[in-house]
Amino acid sequence: MRSRAADGRESVLVALLGQGVGPSLTPPMHEREADRHGLRYVYKVVDLDDRQVGADHLRQLLDAAVELGFDGLNVTHPIKHTMMPLVDELGPEVERIGALNTVLVRDGRTVAHNTDLTGFTRAFREGLPDADLTDVVLLGAGGAGTAVAHALSDLGAITLHVVDPDLARADGLRASLTAAGSGLDVRTSDPGALESVLTTTSGVVNATPVGMAHHPGSPVPDTLLTPRLWVADIVYRPLTTELLRTARARGCSTLSGAGMAVNQAADTFELLTGRPAHREEMFRDFDEMVSSEVADTPVPPSRETSGERNP
Repeated sequence: MRSRAADGRESVLVALLGQGVGPSLTPPMHEREADRHGLRYVYKVVDLDDRQVGADHLRQLLDAAVELGFDGLNVTHPIKHTMMPLVDELGPEVERIGALNTVLVRDGRTVAHNTDLTGFTRAFREGLPDADLTDVVLLGAGGAGTAVAHALSDLGAITLHVVDPDLARADGLRASLTAAGSGLDVRTSDPGALESVLTTTSGVVNATPVGMAHHPGSPVPDTLLTPRLWVADIVYRPLTTELLRTARARGCSTLSGAGMAVNQAADTFELLTGRPAHREEMFRDFDEMVSSEVADTPVPPSRETSGERNP
């Protein structure tokens, strides 16, 4: 049972674990949504250094979260896989895909979930409802890429090209899709094969950090972006990455990382509190928070793709 604050409101205590998480918009999105529900919601950010991402230290953090009465944790790069064997129970979607991003603490036990999967699925259905999923390229086979791959399978993709410099990791993702009975035709390659792979595909998803403020650039050469492609990017800081900017200029349909960011935050909020999230208000919160960052560069609201408004 959750505690109550001195003013009688239900109190919720959450933390975000990962590297480079200081600028994350997830904590303020949660806190603003909590205000609408009249909750006393405290969201801590724990930015881990390279010495703190090993299993032993993460186990200590999990034990401390239980001992200190946390209601749950958000988990991000680079520990979405490492945390899996440390929790007491895996939700069915975590067992299926092999990565987590949310840990609930209930009656002294930790239970893992993955709202990256549900967040991307919903964002894609709303933002690119008519996208051709016959043949898709996925850039990145890490924790987020794993969730995106399984989401693409659920969405009806037929062939998936997983492109990652770590071929062993890409092969591991292929194995997880096979074990989950996805039926996808999964092919793996390193970035050197990207040009040949993109000549036959219908769309591409960037699930790498390339495009973030601290990892500038684009994972796809400009010349490979043609109007027949749709392009999705899970990066949302900045909202308009170099990949999306170039793709739009070259006539591609695009999807920014905003939809996944907001929907995964809403899904996690619902898991943590048991209360339905006000998603439209959360999208407005998101737009307000990123507006100052893009003040000098006009961009469409986060519920819009290039030329289309998300439902």
